[in-house]
Amino acid sequence: MSYKLEYIWLDGYTPEPSLRSKTKIVDDEPDSPADCPDWAFDGSSTEQADGHSSDCLLKPVRIVPDPDRRDASLVLCEVLNADGSVHASNIRGTFEDDDDFWFGFEQEYTIMEGERPLGFPPDGYPGPQGPYYCSVGTGNAAGREIVECHLDSCLDAELGISGINAEVMKGQWEYQLLGIGAKQAADDLWISRYLLHRTAEAYGVWISLHPKPIKGDWNGSGCHTNFSNTAIREEGGEELITAICEKFKAEHDSHIGEYGSDNDQRLTGLHETQSIDSFSYGVSDRGASIRIPIGTAQAGYKGYLEDRRPASNMDPYRVVKRIVATVNG
Repeated sequence: MSYKLEYIWLDGYTPEPSLRSKTKIVDDEPDSPADCPDWAFDGSSTEQADGHSSDCLLKPVRIVPDPDRRDASLVLCEVLNADGSVHASNIRGTFEDDDDFWFGFEQEYTIMEGERPLGFPPDGYPGPQGPYYCSVGTGNAAGREIVECHLDSCLDAELGISGINAEVMKGQWEYQLLGIGAKQAADDLWISRYLLHRTAEAYGVWISLHPKPIKGDWNGSGCHTNFSNTAIREEGGEELITAICEKFKAEHDSHIGEYGSDNDQRLTGLHETQSIDSFSYGVSDRGASIRIPIGTAQAGYKGYLEDRRPASNMDPYRVVKRIVATVNG
């Protein structure tokens, strides 16, 4: 039997990495990442090494079924230097995991056809925002077949995808993904993005994760990050939640530095955002930096919190690392 392993890793491009992958054929299906063979790649082609010493190593850390290929798995990897040390581009390798944390990502993205969002006329713009959010019908919803295909791929890959919806701008969509454990949550978001890009290939379109793909009176794209640990989920209390929000306020500038490039174009204080230069929190406030969901407040301030600042292009390893460090203090 021949079995396909698609090794996936993050390259060294900045300010955000891109996804890379290549296929390895093995004799049998591995049971875990530890059973996947060692492999290397040319780091000089990915901004991760010089040409005179170009080998970088791939360390498998997560394996899931490949939904689109027969006898295949997706293998997410960390990048190591040739001596086995953590590569400078490998943010995942710079922090300890924390299985007590749950993360729910709301990944917004825009389906692009050429240089314009899918559904935009070749010249000019569609009608103003309003009809497109959670819409149905050819005039309002653009790209549903792509979104549905991606949804099925994530389910078949056994990722924690929990929903999809059309977003406020035409051609803009969102999916929600739950992960338990800081690293696994971020792993699964990267795998889901890989599947999103690969799905788009089949339809001749591409995916933009830019936080403001169209300038003007159009919503930007974020990746709202919901989080909790045992204390938030099971103990709660207004005093605890307020104390956590105050910790985030004190770290606002350092958080923004990790939450995605060009985020100033999105965090303007308009279109359901707080200004990038300000920090606020409040119950059910989608114009705040941190939203305390109404369900959390009604349950005695017990449940989860939503950080609305991360941009759609953020690196989830950076975001979960900062959130865990801030909550744990």
